[in-house]
Amino acid sequence: MDLLIVLTIFCYLASSAGYFAFLFLQRPPMHRGGYGFLLAGFCIHTAALLAGFWTSGHIPVTNLYETLSVAAWALVAAFLGLHYRYKLNVLGVYTAPLAVFILLVAYNLPKTSVARPELLKSMWLVAHIVTIFLGDAALALAAGAGILYLLQESTIKRKSRGFFFKRLPSLELLDNTGYACIVSGFTLLTVGLVTGIVYAKSVWGRFWSWDPKEVWSAITWLFYAILLHERLAVGWRGRRAAWMSIIGFGVMLFTFLGVNFLLKGHHGQFTNW
Repeated sequence: MDLLIVLTIFCYLASSAGYFAFLFLQRPPMHRGGYGFLLAGFCIHTAALLAGFWTSGHIPVTNLYETLSVAAWALVAAFLGLHYRYKLNVLGVYTAPLAVFILLVAYNLPKTSVARPELLKSMWLVAHIVTIFLGDAALALAAGAGILYLLQESTIKRKSRGFFFKRLPSLELLDNTGYACIVSGFTLLTVGLVTGIVYAKSVWGRFWSWDPKEVWSAITWLFYAILLHERLAVGWRGRRAAWMSIIGFGVMLFTFLGVNFLLKGHHGQFTNW
């Protein structure tokens, strides 16, 4: 399994190089190379996760190493789905390096299980984990699209055809892509919360216990619910939506990792999700 992860990191690194070369030189073969290595890395990464599942008999999230590995896999999976729909090639400059960073951090963490394996075999929990991770990945991509939007907007406001002007897509495409990511991420997050509540009832005998992870998950959900409502009702778009997606990503990161390090709750029986 370690060999598969090393190969995955290599592919994601090669993908990062390809995407950065494409950003600077704007040559299609470089994008195809970056995308090809990312897809190859994703396939190897999927094989590594399946091997972990096959060996242990449960979804591999028993420690922070495994949790971050699944997070990196979900990020790439979300990007591949987004790329199929929107062809936003330049977002690979954000996705591939972030996946490399997450995996490199994960690879250097202890691999000893800190979870209770018997708690990980429920299909409700599997559905909860998969939807939450993919939802968080989509929201991370929304933040990436928001960053690119702000860069392009700044270039346009300066009325200068600088480095990013020709290399980044239109503001409309970036805004629409970010919105699609938020809608997808919010939907998956909602499903994840519902399945998590059902699972909590089966394990702890109650749907809600005001655990810090539950509270902050609800805060994250409400943040994006307000963002979507304001976009539809008031017309929040463009710069404001970009900033909100970046701020929301920060809230989501705190929910995903910060809560487990700074606050105590029963989610600690599993790992850092």
